[in-house]
Amino acid sequence: MEALFTSTAVVALAEIGDKTMLLAIVLATRFRKTLPVVMGILVATLANHALAALVGHSIANLLEGQWFRIAVGVSFLAMAAWTLVPDRLDEDEEPKAARFGPFLTTTISFFIVEIGDKTQVATIALGAQFQSVLLVTLGTTLGIMLANVPAVYFGRAIVERVSLRLVRTIAALLFFAIGIWVVADALAL
Repeated sequence: MEALFTSTAVVALAEIGDKTMLLAIVLATRFRKTLPVVMGILVATLANHALAALVGHSIANLLEGQWFRIAVGVSFLAMAAWTLVPDRLDEDEEPKAARFGPFLTTTISFFIVEIGDKTQVATIALGAQFQSVLLVTLGTTLGIMLANVPAVYFGRAIVERVSLRLVRTIAALLFFAIGIWVVADALAL
């Protein structure tokens, strides 16, 4: 259960103010149909994060040992620094056409924008750390949904009222704490 809860918390905090959250707001505003947008985010995240958790799990199986655990810990420390950098949605990342409807447009757009995103990188690290593709995928997907469903329904109002800088700082501290914990654990072996 630690894998599920940690994955949920880490990704939910990292997602606040992330470009995929901004994309969720843009898609909800564009289509004005919230359920297909939410379902598209769910499907895209399940697919993307299942692959990322599998990569993390596979790498961990190939590279077991103290140095690999230290590398995973250092990756969390790097995530802490990366989280402090605010994201913005570039105009060229917005979906250009809505000919596929809200669900398919959201699914494709969200999947593509999530590639290489900090939450995907975190999912790889979590998959390596916890060695559970299922629990990490469920946890990171839940984290994405906890951050993005309110963004879809209340996007503009949330962005105006919540200090994204404070949330990014809290997320960075969480990544930092996990990184220190993993490195310390690896060095204690």
